Amino acid sequence: MDRSVRFIGFVRSELRRREEAPKQGPEGGLAAWLEIAERFIDGVEGITCGDQIVLLTWLHQGNRNVLKVHPRGKEENAATGVFSTRSPDRPNPIGLHRVTVLEIAAPNRIKVYPLEAIDGTPIIDIKPVLPRLGDA
Repeated sequence: MDRSVRFIGFVRSELRRREEAPKQGPEGGLAAWLEIAERFIDGVEGITCGDQIVLLTWLHQGNRNVLKVHPRGKEENAATGVFSTRSPDRPNPIGLHRVTVLEIAAPNRIKVYPLEAIDGTPIIDIKPVLPRLGDA
């Protein structure tokens, strides 16, 4: 059984350092490009401008030895387990980002908004946002 994670591409963003990134996309995330590796281009077929997608990233600057954090990085907040937060510091630093596709420039370049991931963040998966049950 293969348990490896394959990076399918990388984020290209004006955000260069972790300290510059907002906590969540809607809190100041920027438009950014997703550069998909050549061997995974067939996998993006069907994604179109205006689509909402869920982007899963590998938060490569996260500390993987952290189990408790002060939510939102504020010391006045009581320390709590990372699994009840969106902290990038966690045993498996997987980022979850709901974004809208703004532009598709080439089969391997997709512009999305709002994204808080920093430049060079590896992309591990893309999934469509599905309508809620009961929605028309």
